[in-house]
Amino acid sequence: MQFQNLRPDRTTLSVILSSCARLRFLEGGKQIHGVAIRTGISKNSHIVSGLIAVYSECEKMEVSECIFDDCINYLDVACWNSMITGFSRNSMDTKALSFFKRMHQTSVLFPNETSYATVLGSCSSLCSLLHGRQFHGQVVKSGYVSDLFVETALTDMYCKCGAIDSAKEVFDTVLFKNTVLWNEMIHGYAHNGRGDEAVGLYREMITSGEKPDRITFVSVLTACSHSGLVDTGLEILGSMQRDHGIEPELDHYICIVDCLGRAGRLEDAEALAEATPYKSSSVLWEIILSSCRVHGNVSLARRVAEKLTSLDPQNPAAYVLLSNTYTSVRQWDESAALQELMNKSRVRKSPGRSWIT
Repeated sequence: MQFQNLRPDRTTLSVILSSCARLRFLEGGKQIHGVAIRTGISKNSHIVSGLIAVYSECEKMEVSECIFDDCINYLDVACWNSMITGFSRNSMDTKALSFFKRMHQTSVLFPNETSYATVLGSCSSLCSLLHGRQFHGQVVKSGYVSDLFVETALTDMYCKCGAIDSAKEVFDTVLFKNTVLWNEMIHGYAHNGRGDEAVGLYREMITSGEKPDRITFVSVLTACSHSGLVDTGLEILGSMQRDHGIEPELDHYICIVDCLGRAGRLEDAEALAEATPYKSSSVLWEIILSSCRVHGNVSLARRVAEKLTSLDPQNPAAYVLLSNTYTSVRQWDESAALQELMNKSRVRKSPGRSWIT
């Protein structure tokens, strides 16, 4: 285009900026920023929105803020949404909330469905039920309560804030539910310790004709694991390929191995891990070894630890978890000998860290 002496316009630069944001190509974004300045369109709202997206995706929020503040009088709601999204993506959720309120206070621009969906996501990350309920009220007043993206964000917010009954109330009002919304609600039940309801909702989803995906099965199998629904979990795992044409992946096997381990069916967990296509994954064996400590099964713990060390000799988890198993049954000498072996093999455990000082 440049070789043919054609001058790029705002559409050209907006498309390129969008690509740079997706690729997190900071250098390319800077070059387009320079072109926008030279051609005199750097304060166009489409360009500003694209620039904010690039710098946000490249974790340069301070640059995004400078661009935003420099063009504050030229901005539309899309630019405000880009800033709120940038803060949310960079785990600056408190700032996302304050920017949303700042937009609301302008009394010139009004939040749209994207604004509400994004800020509700920040409420979810902060587990701020108080803010979430306030924004829910604004959603109702603004007329976006029937937007599917907003409904999904509301459901997710209530689930992550522990208000699972409020989430179900929102869920029940949605007329046309998609797979994402079903997944959010099942996942919410799973992580709030209501496994039976998660399984019931999964079965309701199947009955409704909605097609489950791999995320659906991770959610419902997690519910089975956390609620001790071993036989139900095994039945659902078996139905994935048979009834839905979805090949179980590592995450699904992790859920079931964990489910079996929690229930004390350690030999079954070992047999399943050995039979999966992912038996070389250390995660499966670490789960079983951790369950051995809970149930005091030393013989299996030794066998699984050997398996782990053969997969990765420098993995400290095998030594640490086996040592924990020994101490759980008061076999102090074996634990000390294992610590000595760990030192001789020069295997180092990374120290834990905490924000608390």
